[in-house]
Amino acid sequence: MTELPPSLRGRVLVAGAGVSGRGCVAMLARLGVDTTVADSNELALQALADDYGVATVSAESAAQGDFDLVVTSPGWRPDSPLLVAFQDAGVEVIGDVELAYRLDRAGVFGAPRTWLVVTGTNGKTTTTGMLAQIMLADATRTGQRALAVGNIGVSLFDALTATPRVDVLCAELSSFQLHWSSQLRPDVGVLLNLAEDHLDWHGSFDAYARAKAKVLSGEAAVVGKDDAAALSYAAGTARVYGFTAAEPEQGEVGVSAGRLVSRLAAGREDLASAEGIEPAGLAGVLDAAAAASVARMAGAAPQSIEVGLSAYTVAGHRGAVVHQASGISFIDNSKATNPHAADAALKGLNSVVWIAGGQLKGAEVDGLVAKHAAQIKAAVVIGVDRQEIAHALAAHAPHAAVDVIESQDPAAAMNAGVEAALQHAEAGDTVLLAPAAASLDMYTGMAQRGDFFAAAARELTRS
Repeated sequence: MTELPPSLRGRVLVAGAGVSGRGCVAMLARLGVDTTVADSNELALQALADDYGVATVSAESAAQGDFDLVVTSPGWRPDSPLLVAFQDAGVEVIGDVELAYRLDRAGVFGAPRTWLVVTGTNGKTTTTGMLAQIMLADATRTGQRALAVGNIGVSLFDALTATPRVDVLCAELSSFQLHWSSQLRPDVGVLLNLAEDHLDWHGSFDAYARAKAKVLSGEAAVVGKDDAAALSYAAGTARVYGFTAAEPEQGEVGVSAGRLVSRLAAGREDLASAEGIEPAGLAGVLDAAAAASVARMAGAAPQSIEVGLSAYTVAGHRGAVVHQASGISFIDNSKATNPHAADAALKGLNSVVWIAGGQLKGAEVDGLVAKHAAQIKAAVVIGVDRQEIAHALAAHAPHAAVDVIESQDPAAAMNAGVEAALQHAEAGDTVLLAPAAASLDMYTGMAQRGDFFAAAARELTRS
């Protein structure tokens, strides 16, 4: 094992004893780093002390200690008194991803890996999954084993210590993780899109967007050219490439005559079919174009891109066609928990019976409805903020029939919603669950909401 980087040769404080903190403690203990853990949960602290022999301290008194580095869990906000106190004292604060990156770049676990990093407000999981499938397909040519890591797949620490060795890290990273990174320089990083999200944590949209845009600071950067906000935060970035759903210009991957086409280099390369991609619709095509861009910039062969995209199946509740009956397609995009995600889900679909609603959390939907009014044949609204969506539909899509489901029972509400949707849907239509709202008003999470939708679609269309 190579010598530790200088920042880890002193005393390290891990802020947070949850899942992320435990992972950091396990790694630091393995490396013999002098580690202390801070948290307000005494039981969690005791468990870490018992398991790894590390020192513990309450979050309230940790700032009184003498530490050379703080590694924080991503859930801790930048304005947390403990973190502010250390930063004011000149002590560096980093996150778990930054820790993993520094260990890798220092050669602690052998030759540094290839880091392919994906971020954005929506589409991260799908793009990362597609990218991992492409790089896995390319491994038959290169012998370089790839793995999805970060917020999907395995943890970065597990990937760094895996046997057999993982050579290519396809990492989905959040704005929290990127905020607490400073040295991270991806081999290829992609910023998919930007919309308001996590503003309570970051304090402003600009702070959120700048954290996301850190992914563009590496050897090569890729940005969604169809997203104005993402494009604006990529301005001035060296070696920036793009992806688009339109005909690609030089330096882009785009769509031409139903095919994904690359003009990243001097020539024009045919990569893969843009038809039949999961998830259905424009969002899936954009995610595929993003994954193809990153993979090609990382050296993947065009044939690997086609094989990888063909092998990819969409993760649950992110736009999969969960049922078809009488020419009607039922798409579960329960993961569309904000208007920006619902916008992506609606793009590329023609005649839609839209099931929406839940907790809007102050988000407005008028712009979303106005933008997609022509596609919305009818709508069914559920959940605590159903009336707000109904009012937006009345104002901006007056042609669309709207059914308001009053039930607050999770299963009964979704059954009633799908039953109402079937009254409007006919062959060629799509019944789309893209709520534009969070799920916890009625459901245990977006997964349960999507499962109830799929079950209702199958049950209510039985002949």
